[in-house]
Amino acid sequence: MSTDVTYPNEVVTRALLRRVDVPGLDRPAALITLDNGLDHTKPNTFGPAGLASLDAAIGEALAQRPAFIAVTGKPYIFCVGADITGLPLLRDRDEALEIGRLGHRVFARLRDSEVPTFAFVNGAAMGGGLELALHCHYRTLSGGAAALALPEVSLGLVPGWGGTQLLPNLIGIPAATQVVIQNPLMQNRMLKPRQAAEMGIADVLLEPADFLERSLEWAAEVVRGAVTVTRPEIDRDMWAGVLYFARQTLDERLHGAVPAAYRALDLLETAKDADFATGTAAEDEALADLVFSPELRSGLYAFDLVQRRAKRPAGAPDRGLAREVTKVGIVGAGLMASQLALLFARRLQVPVVLTDLDQARVDKGVGYVHTEIEKAVGKGRMDKGTAAKLYGLVSGSVDRSVFADADFVIEAVFEDLKVKKQVWADLEKIVSPEAVLATNTSSLSVTEMAADLEHPERVVGFHFFNPVAVLPLLEIVRGERTDDATLATAFAVGKQLKKSCVLVKDAPAFVVNRLLTRFLGEIFAAVDAGTPLEVANTALDPLGLPMRPLSLLQLVGPAVAYHVGGTLHAAYPDRFAVSENLRRIAEAGKPIVVDDKINPEAAALLEVGDQPLTAEQVRQRALDALAQEVRLMLDEGVVAQPQDIDLCLILGAGWPFHLGGITPYLDRAGISERVTGARFR
Repeated sequence: MSTDVTYPNEVVTRALLRRVDVPGLDRPAALITLDNGLDHTKPNTFGPAGLASLDAAIGEALAQRPAFIAVTGKPYIFCVGADITGLPLLRDRDEALEIGRLGHRVFARLRDSEVPTFAFVNGAAMGGGLELALHCHYRTLSGGAAALALPEVSLGLVPGWGGTQLLPNLIGIPAATQVVIQNPLMQNRMLKPRQAAEMGIADVLLEPADFLERSLEWAAEVVRGAVTVTRPEIDRDMWAGVLYFARQTLDERLHGAVPAAYRALDLLETAKDADFATGTAAEDEALADLVFSPELRSGLYAFDLVQRRAKRPAGAPDRGLAREVTKVGIVGAGLMASQLALLFARRLQVPVVLTDLDQARVDKGVGYVHTEIEKAVGKGRMDKGTAAKLYGLVSGSVDRSVFADADFVIEAVFEDLKVKKQVWADLEKIVSPEAVLATNTSSLSVTEMAADLEHPERVVGFHFFNPVAVLPLLEIVRGERTDDATLATAFAVGKQLKKSCVLVKDAPAFVVNRLLTRFLGEIFAAVDAGTPLEVANTALDPLGLPMRPLSLLQLVGPAVAYHVGGTLHAAYPDRFAVSENLRRIAEAGKPIVVDDKINPEAAALLEVGDQPLTAEQVRQRALDALAQEVRLMLDEGVVAQPQDIDLCLILGAGWPFHLGGITPYLDRAGISERVTGARFR
């Protein structure tokens, strides 16, 4: 095999072949291990040279006439797919076509082999890595595999090495549609090993401790005929109906804004009746079309932010300054506090204690944690031993003296500055001078909150996003007197919690809430002027945002949005208006949307003007406002660079990958120059 396509500076994943004697077989097996020579933080990927190495190893293995051929990966990693760093270097459509065809040619040797082929999926398998496994005749899967997915649609691509053709014919069209389209568009949701096995992606799920040995034994049993692998018959009658519903859902949600999702649907449709060669040729054509699309460039930018910048937060102090955290205190026992308690206990594995005003509230908070643990056990997401440990770690009390030996105390009480200041004044008399005091405030000043304390240097903002367990962003807010040790501890804890941390200045509403409030303010200003709710709500549809504005408002909560809006109005009255209509809806407690439809009861509360805007005018004003606010935030030094604003919106507000970050989108659309006089990047 040869190809004219090369990736400069490709980190080559080599396919290392060795013969393995397996008990019960009269001939050795051929084991191919994928390894780029780096540790697990630098996963295996396939560029042209890596594919050539795999091709050579398969050829050599076949020449040995082994009992079977198996492919596995280096520790913790099988393969995470194509080397996407090389995609922007492709010069023309022919080179893009050749990359698709190259992968197909190499992988097909495993699918077409007369010698039984196995994939021993020992770790993360994504994109082309999972497609490689799908080409093998059989698959074992480690229960310790951290990530399993076909994430290409989230980047603006399609699974281009057989995934759209093999997967639906292995696990059925409903599950394949979930893996190929739905999961990538749901913040790139991964499959857990058990889920993948239950779907039928793997033939057997094995424990990670002795995974390779058990995989070899199982493969030998298959080859000898002692184990027969049966797979369910695929229901082809429902194929068209599932794809019709999926297309309808995409139209309602994305309004044509993600071309890759629609191309993936077309390919899944092809997989029903087309032969494999026809289907994979269609993949090649789709890949070649999408490689040069603006959506791919946006997706690659967003991917780089999430994978690289999020792991190296700008401005974070030296990790060596961080203090050890052996106990966590949480002030409050409401829903947010209870979610935090569960997260801290699971990730830090240290005692976590909740307090509140009375025993009933404390019991309710601890009860929530216990219920969530029980649910996790019931769904097979947590073993009973881990559950028992977590039960013991989380406790509650009405007596705040339980915080005396806590190293990290976070408050999640009512969003009122006086209340929060009183909480810290009371706690400072109890906790040690070194204990970090963190606030989960969404909009209030950390500096003001700490102003009257004896040790204001140990107060830091620790702003989570709801739902806590799902959204990965953590805004870490440095007050004017927050010291480096406190900040380093906050970043260390955030990392232990597996959150992506962004350092932000102590400015009203920080990053995400400030931008969303400005955005929603423009939407409600249009409503106040007389724009019908339906027009205002659908005005941003061409962007393909994950939620319409009023659905987002409903998720945040009209009362919360009104409160944050008031905070920002006090700080910036010229840009953040207070909508009386929003106040009416918040006070009435009526949902503004129900199932993404305008609620007539909420609409009846509005008092509007007689100057309605068109959808295009609403969209322009909302985007213009975002451009202005981003420029002001950068000028104020709220974050270090535009990339940090982009990262915050992607991870905290679900800004879609196909648009890239907000700043490159505003640049591409010409909005940033028109509104602020300059591009952001």
